[in-house]
Amino acid sequence: MTSTPYIPCLDLGSYINGNEEQRKQFSDELGRAFNDSGFVTITNHGVSQELIDKLYENIQAAFALPKEIKLKYEKPELAGQRGYTSPGKETAKGAKTADLKEFWQIGQEVTDGDPVKDKYPANEILEEIPEFNAVTMEVYRKLEDNGKHLLRAISTYLGLPIDYFDQHVHNGNSILRGIHYFPIENPEAIPDDAVRAGAHEDINLITLLIGASADGLEVLTRNNEWLPIKAHHSDIVVNVGDMLQRLTNNKLRSTTHRVVNPPRELMKTSRFSVPFFLHPRADMDLTSLESCIDAAHPKVYADMTAGEYLDERLREIGLKK
Repeated sequence: MTSTPYIPCLDLGSYINGNEEQRKQFSDELGRAFNDSGFVTITNHGVSQELIDKLYENIQAAFALPKEIKLKYEKPELAGQRGYTSPGKETAKGAKTADLKEFWQIGQEVTDGDPVKDKYPANEILEEIPEFNAVTMEVYRKLEDNGKHLLRAISTYLGLPIDYFDQHVHNGNSILRGIHYFPIENPEAIPDDAVRAGAHEDINLITLLIGASADGLEVLTRNNEWLPIKAHHSDIVVNVGDMLQRLTNNKLRSTTHRVVNPPRELMKTSRFSVPFFLHPRADMDLTSLESCIDAAHPKVYADMTAGEYLDERLREIGLKK
């Protein structure tokens, strides 16, 4: 008998504005889903449809710029962490063929005098699209805020103090990534194993994906079956990343997912998506929590900081030499 993966749709407003009982219920449901499928969809998250539409208009306009203009914003020395990254640069861990995509990354902007500011490169200012930086930063801030609430709910689920993650994600190394899965003009010309995004797990604590312009996202269930994620354009899809998996010694499982190529009749269409990768500060200790280690669940990960782990993973996926 196979069980249906548990991918609930949760109301974030019931957690942010709810009473103690509602908050506990949200926390339990979130923890259960992160134990099972590793994915949830979130509604009532305070990101208006108007802002989502504006975000996608700006992201699409950025990728529609001529190649020579986009290349102006590519900074190989930043390992894809800011500005533009052209096709053929990123490969899923363990894969031989690069993903069929290009992307643009926006990082943290520290405004409160925190000395961590010196550790972050500046964001590239996309001069050709006047609203781009303001709109993407507004979305960045809202998703960062949502992420903090979700991590508080996770803290409660894990029996940690509710503010356990707060200091680690304040001015954290989070990334908003605009992705363009470009049209596949000549399907015969691409390698058999070339896909829009190869099967992978995210590096960070949690990922918040806001809308997507087309289907294609699939999740590997605990039964080893690929399950398509159908989310409304206005929902946020949230999944566990490897850093949270390490911290919880596999209690919360990082979710393997991929973006498959469209059916042949849609090969020549683009797909856009904008995930927010919520990262802690580089000095966060990812040593597995004592409460997640016992005789049945011995410790499986070596101790390291978030910064050390990110560095290792960027090398594995080909963004860092």
